[in-house]
This record gives sequence, structure tokens and C-alpha cells, in this order.
Amino acid sequence: MATNLSSPTSVQLEVGGRTLTLETGKLANQAHGSITVTYGETIVLVTAVMSARPRAEDIDFLPLTVDYEERLYSVGKIPGSFFRREGRPGQDGILASRLTDRSIRPLFPKGLHNDVQVTLTVLSSDQENPPEILGMIGASAALSVSQIPFNGPIGSCRIAYLDGEYIIHPTYEQSNEAQLSMVVSSSRDAIMMVEAGSDEVSEEVILEAISRAQQANNDTINLIEGLARQIGRPKVEVDYNQAEAEALTVKIKEIIGTGFDDLLARNPGMYEMDDGEKELSAKVSEALSEEYSKTAIGEGFKSVFREAVRGRILSQHVRSDGRALDQVRPITCDTGILPRTHGTGLFTRGETQVLSIVTVGSLSLKQTLDSVGPDNTKRFMHHYNFPSFSTGEARRAMSPGRREIGHGALAERAILPVLPSEDDFPYAIRIVSECLSSNGSTSMGSVCGSSLSLMDAGIPIKAPVAGIAMGLITGSDGEYAILSDIQGIEDFLGDMDFKVAGTADGVNALQMDVKTTALTPEILKEALEQARQGRLHIMGKMNETISEVRTQMSEHAPKMIRMKIKVEKIGALIGPGGRVIRAIIEETGTSINVEDDGSVTIGGVDQAMLDLAQSKVDALTRELAVGDIFTGKVVRLTNFGAFVELVPGRDGLIRNGDLGDMEEELAEGQELTVMIHEIDSQGRVNLSRRALFGDDSPPAPRPDSGFDRGGDRGGRGGFGGGRGGDRGPRGGGGRGPGGPGGRGPGGPGGGGRFVGGNRPASGPR
Repeated sequence: MATNLSSPTSVQLEVGGRTLTLETGKLANQAHGSITVTYGETIVLVTAVMSARPRAEDIDFLPLTVDYEERLYSVGKIPGSFFRREGRPGQDGILASRLTDRSIRPLFPKGLHNDVQVTLTVLSSDQENPPEILGMIGASAALSVSQIPFNGPIGSCRIAYLDGEYIIHPTYEQSNEAQLSMVVSSSRDAIMMVEAGSDEVSEEVILEAISRAQQANNDTINLIEGLARQIGRPKVEVDYNQAEAEALTVKIKEIIGTGFDDLLARNPGMYEMDDGEKELSAKVSEALSEEYSKTAIGEGFKSVFREAVRGRILSQHVRSDGRALDQVRPITCDTGILPRTHGTGLFTRGETQVLSIVTVGSLSLKQTLDSVGPDNTKRFMHHYNFPSFSTGEARRAMSPGRREIGHGALAERAILPVLPSEDDFPYAIRIVSECLSSNGSTSMGSVCGSSLSLMDAGIPIKAPVAGIAMGLITGSDGEYAILSDIQGIEDFLGDMDFKVAGTADGVNALQMDVKTTALTPEILKEALEQARQGRLHIMGKMNETISEVRTQMSEHAPKMIRMKIKVEKIGALIGPGGRVIRAIIEETGTSINVEDDGSVTIGGVDQAMLDLAQSKVDALTRELAVGDIFTGKVVRLTNFGAFVELVPGRDGLIRNGDLGDMEEELAEGQELTVMIHEIDSQGRVNLSRRALFGDDSPPAPRPDSGFDRGGDRGGRGGFGGGRGGDRGPRGGGGRGPGGPGGRGPGGPGGGGRFVGGNRPASGPR
């Protein structure tokens, strides 16, 4: 049934110093729910559609799809791909989809098996107000005004903690500068989803941010409810017989008897639990298959199993594997196990095992981003792989799914605050976390493995980082149990999956998904404190393996030298058509990255070649000074001396009297080591070998030194000469005043090599 309104309807709310507008009836009226959300000049169209009937008779899940469509026309960009059109969503788009999915999925009624699709399309982005939060608000509104069954609405917002202030709906800039940037979705009475990145903030700051975000979300809920009252339609009835389901569970309990109690009493491991569960499930199916459908039996069995596991935890405070509520599984760690990689960390906790491998490279290997946000590159990347063998399954290997992207991003946020700055450590950094075995919280295992690998690689992180996954079991009478280091079954059957990662001093990343309305601020506070204790315990185990960053990087890792040159010298380093910098790269086997502000990063494995490349860059870009020593090529001989090219585009004159014993055997193209002993007021350079190898008091320049003479020699070329490559400014160049034969200094040449003198041959000036 389409939204067939006669005229657009809109509601507004002042929040965060700007106006939030929800409008329906103008765009996409064939959708069952359609909302246009505007905040600043960012506009997101959100649509919701449901199929007329269930996907299949025997499915036991909600086939919900959330798609986040980044349209680059929203920021005036043409896509950078070969096809020049948007393709598979990037990481930002996938993370935005997950934020919305995790917020709304728990609010669909039990028994709804129709396909539901929510599409968030970014129509306009001002690169100031992030569109993903508008999409989350729009999804709640579109579902609320449609006929799709939905136990909402909910509100969503981002909150930042910056300079002691809490900011609702912060801009990109405010979020990047903040100590805490958190997304919170909530109903009027309960927190549904939290996602946060932070810089070692305290648990108290997190709790206050969640509280303030929920207050702001209540205003959004009021706005959506007002719109739904105006144009909302009656909800479709879900065909689910609660009484019949309860009668089925009674029969299943009679068939199983003490089966679950006997199984749990053995404190089974993951595979023993799976085998026992399958055995009991087969027994139930055999007894009831003629009376009930496969789907009904499966849902009933799951309900009985859930009740048995949760009841044991609440009544006995004993978990399915025999642990106490706050007990962390046994932990072992190892580093340096792969000889050719730059750094490795192996983290094993119970039946969960993650191998993290770090690789460093030139800053030119930063990831280029093609998104609607303001960031264009990313220096640090964490990639998470979850192969089927990690859970003992056989399935086709595919490209990373949304879960893998989300878990990788969570660990990336946890590690990012402790990395050294680009100025202190001029490398691009990539970590790959391979999940080798999984039974609960591989994402937090990848945080721990990544921290170990960084320390093993000799990357000077600020502090080690550890992570832990927490769970929650609630009862009907208000009782609850908070679980530390949950395993897979506790995640599946529990009421909360709460991941916390950070250092000994505070929280760096947080992710929470809640399936109950019983989560109170008191429970959340207790869960955060229990998570802190568990995190410190895990960190202690990691420190037993490696407690300090290694002093030396791997011999196989590239070394980086960071220099700063004057912006006007960039052209001289690049050279015409990039010839100069390419020649240095080819000769030394290094990588050279030049930035617009004059920052130069030289990378390579061979230290001698690094030093040579640095000396060449320094010689090309530094200001010449009296006392500097060069080895350069003789480019022209005259009857009074020789011109030596010190650097491309810059010659010096050495007179016959200063050549010493080289005067008779000098030839063009020959390399000559000389010292600068004078730079006159017009910038002309006089050279000497006597000052370098002989008499310490070279003769003063003669008035008729040839700099001022014309005749058949011609005037000496000026400075610059020709273009400085692709990026450099055009040089001054030109002929000297003497005659037509002056040599322009911008032409090609072998380049001088700075080898000594008053300044060292290597190292930034």
C-alpha cells in the first residue's frame, strides 16, 4: 500500500543549534513509508517497503535489509571508479547500514517473516552534518508512518564530548576533535544500541553521554509520534499464535526431560554443546514432526534451550562452561611468530584465537576514500577476516561481509588513539586480523592481537590496548546477571552484547546491542566497571608476553626519513615532467612522497640508499651556503675556469687558480668535488678546491672573474631556468647580460651530490 498523500506534510525540531525537518508526501510516494530528513544542507531520503507475504513457509527469522546509498552527486563529485558510477558500498556506507539495522531489528514483532527493506539515500551532503544519523532517524519515522509492524519509534543521535562539553549532533570537525564521539539509539524507556570511539575517556563520561543522548532522543521520538498521528496507517497484523507456541514448548520440555540439565552439568565445550544440542533436537523432531512444522519445532526448541541456559545462570550463577559470572577464560599470547612480516601477535582466549599481522609502508600507500564525508585519505587500516574453518564449518569463501567490515572498524577505532602521529612516525599502517578459531568475541580478540603485533613491530604506541565482550541475562522478577568474556552461546541467548576496548587509563571504543528493555543506568554502570576489571586482567596477561615496544623494527620493514623543504623548492625536487624525482627513486631504490606543505618522506630498506636519497633531496632543495661541499659535474670549460653543476639548475664557477693540480686534466662531464667559498650579492657562486684540499686561505675573487665579462663566453644564466616539474613554479632563468652564449640553469644534468662541509650529508636541515 503506497503513501498516497494529497500534499507534503512536515514536522520540525530545533536541536543542536539547527533545525531537524522530517517531510513525507513529496518524494517516493510508492514506498510504504517515505521520509525526507533535512539538517543543515544535508538531506537523506529514507524509504521502507515490506513484501506482501513471507519469503517462505519454513523460515524462522526476519529477512530485514538496510541499504545505505552514498550518492557522490550529493557533494558535487564524480565517482573515481573506472565506471564513473557508484558501486559496492564503501566502509562508511556499510557501517551506516549496520548502525540503522542494529537499532531497529529488535523492534519488529515475533513471527514477522516478510521481507522488509529500508533504503537510506544521501541526496545532499554539506560535509558538515553527517548523514548517517539522519538516515537512522528517517528509518524510524518511515517505519512508524507505514503499515509495517514496528514497535517503535526510536530516536538516534550522535553526541560528542569536547572540552568538557557534551554536544548533540556535532559536526564532522567537532567529532574528530572530541575525546568521545558516540552514536546512541533508544526508545523512550530503553537503550537499544551504542557505538563509540574515544580517547581513553572514563566510564563516568560514557554514562553521562548516554544519559544526555537518551534525553535528546526522546525529543526526536515526540517529533516522529506527532507525524505518525497525522498520516500514519494501521499496522498489518502478524500471524503468530502465542498460545499455540506456549503449548508446543510444554510438549518439548516433556520430551527432553532433564536432557538440558544433564548436558549443562558437564560444563561442555563448544563442540560438546553443539553435539548434545543436536542430539536433543533430533529427538524432539522425531516425536513432533507429524504434528508441527519444522519451523515451529525449531522455534520451540530454541525457546526451551534458551530458558534452560538462562535459568541456570540466574539461579546458580554458573555459566554453561562452568565459569563464574566475572571469570575470563584462560589466555595465552605470543609474538614474532612469522619471520618475514613486520610484526605479529597471536591472542588466544578459551576457544577464540586471533592472529594479527602488522605491515608498515610509505605514506603514499594511504587509503584513498571516495565518500560523501570530508576525509579523503586514511593512514591506518585494520582488516578483519572470519574464515569458515574458524567455526568448524565448510562454506564458500566470499569477500568480507558487513559483519567483518563492522568488527574490523570497531578494532580500528580502539587502536587509533594510541598510534604515534604521522610526524613522529611517517608510515602508513595496516593490520590484518585472521580469526583462526571462534567461540565468542573475535572482535575484541583482534584488538588484543593488534596491540601485541604493534609492539612486536616496534611501532611506538602510547599504551597497550585490550578488549572484552560483556553479556547480560535478565529475569522476569528483576534479577539479572552480568557476564564477563561471553562465548557464542551467551551472545546468542543473552540480552546484551557489550564490547569495551581501551587502555589501563580509559575507554577507546565501545559497542553495545541490547535485546531487552530492562537495561537500567545502574546495570550499565555495573557492567562498565566489571568490563574495566576484565580489561585490566586481560592486559596483565598480554604484558606477561610483551610489556614494552621493541626498540628495533623488523629488518624487513622499510625505514622512513621525514624532511621538510621550502614549498618553492618542490618544483626543483620533482623536476620537468617528474624526471628528477624519478631518477633519484630509480638510482636509490627508495620511495619518495612529497606533500603540498613541503613535507618529504623517503622510505626504503637499505639504510645506505636512504642516506643517499636524503642527501640528493637535501642538495636539490636547500639553500646554498659558504662552506658547503659538493661533488658535481663539469658542464662547461672556459679559458679562465670551469662551471660545475652543483644541483640541477644551479652552477658555480671555479677559476683556474682555485683548481690546484686538476687544472691541466679537467674535462667536461668529469665529476669534481668543490667547496663554496663565496656567494656574491647577485647570488653567483664561486667555488674552490684549494680551500678544500690545499691552502686554507683561498685567493679573493678577481674583479675580472668572468662573472662580469661578456664577449664570446656570454653571460652566465640566472636562477631557476625552466619549469620545476609538474608542481614547481616557473624559474627566473634567462641569459646573463654578457652575450648570447649564456647557459640556462634549468636544463638537465646529473645532479650534484652534497657530501660534507659545514652541514652533515644526511638528516633534515
